[in-house]
Amino acid sequence: MSEPETETETGTAETGPQPVHQKILSQQDNLPTTPVDTPEATPEDQRLAASLVEGHARLREEVGKFIVGQDEVVEQVIIAILAGGHCLLEGVPGLAKTMLVQTLSEALSLGFRRVQFTPDLMPADITGTEIIQEDPETGRRSFVFQEGPLFSQMLLADEVNRTPPKTQAALLEAMQEHRVTVGHTTYQLEEPFFVLATQNPIEQEGTYPLPEAQRDRFIFHVRVEYPSKEEEREIMRRTTSGFKAEIEHVLDGGDIIAAQEIVRKVPVPDHVMDYVLDLVRATRPAEADASDYVREMVDWGAGPRACQYLLLGGKVRAILQGRFHVTDDDIVALAHPVLRHRVVPTFQAEADGVTIDDIINHLLETVPRGEASSVL
Repeated sequence: MSEPETETETGTAETGPQPVHQKILSQQDNLPTTPVDTPEATPEDQRLAASLVEGHARLREEVGKFIVGQDEVVEQVIIAILAGGHCLLEGVPGLAKTMLVQTLSEALSLGFRRVQFTPDLMPADITGTEIIQEDPETGRRSFVFQEGPLFSQMLLADEVNRTPPKTQAALLEAMQEHRVTVGHTTYQLEEPFFVLATQNPIEQEGTYPLPEAQRDRFIFHVRVEYPSKEEEREIMRRTTSGFKAEIEHVLDGGDIIAAQEIVRKVPVPDHVMDYVLDLVRATRPAEADASDYVREMVDWGAGPRACQYLLLGGKVRAILQGRFHVTDDDIVALAHPVLRHRVVPTFQAEADGVTIDDIINHLLETVPRGEASSVL
C-alpha cells in the first residue's frame, strides 16, 4: 500500500509517549473491500470548523502584511498544512517563497528552521549526528545525539534540487513517517511537522531534480508566478520605504492538529469519489479506456496518492469555503497542484510544447463529472 493504516506510536522510555500520526488508507485492486466509515461530525466539530474559517481569514490577513498578491499560492499552502501534507513551491528567485513560509510559521506559532540546500550538504547536516561528549565530573566519554534542523515543526528546504540525491533522501523518512533514524535509534518528530521545499525551474546546470518517488511525497506542487503590474508596484513601495509590520499569532500546533482531525470527518459524496477516481485513472496511458491523447502525451500517470490528496485537499477547501461536504469544484480547484508532479509527459509532448498543465486542462475538460445520484 502507498500509505499504512492509522497507527499509534508508543515511543521509548527516553522519549515517552509519541503523538498519534494519522495516515491515509489506500485501496488496491483485487483486495476485499472493507467498510471504512467517516467519523460522524459532532456539534462541537461543526463549531470548530466555523472557527477554522475565521482563523483562515485572519491567517490570510497576517500573511498579506508581508506577501503582496499570490492569493492562490497562499491558499494552496494553507490547505496543504491543514491537510497534514508537505508542499513543493517552484518559482524563479525573488518571488517571496522563503518570506511566505517564514510568515506562515510566525502566524501559526510553529517552530521554524531553514536549510539552504547546496551540493556539499550531507545527510547529517539536516538530520543531526552523534558527537562525543565528556562528563566534566567523571571524565567518561559518551556519544550524545546533536539534533539537526530537521527537528522542527516547519522546515523550509530552500532550493532542494541543488543537493545530491543522498541528502535529498534523508528527508524521505521524516516526510513519510515523521521520524528520523540515526544509527540504531529512531527519534520521533514533534507534531505537527511539515516540509515546505522550494526549487528554481530555470536553473538546470548543477542541480539534481527530485526523483518521482520523492516528489510523490508532496501533497501539492505549487507554481509561484510573477506578480501583476499593480502588485509589483506595491512590492516596490513596501520594500523601498520604512514599511514595517508585526505578525500576530493566529493558530498554534494544537489548533492545526485539531483541524486535521476535523478535516477527516468531512463527508465525500459518492459522485465526487467517482469523479476523483475517473480523473486520476484517466492520467494512466496503460488503462484499457485511456484516450488517444493520454496515450500520446503521457508516459506515466498518477498513483493512488493523487486520489488520497485530492480528497484530503478537497475536504480542507470545503471547510474553508464554509461547507461541510466536498463538491466537484473542490476537486477541480486542486487538480493542478495535486497532479502536476505526478504525471510524466512523453518525449512527444515535450517536443510539441505540451506542458503538464495543458494535459491536466485537457483531462478536466474531457473527464465527465459525476452525478449526485450515482453509486460508487
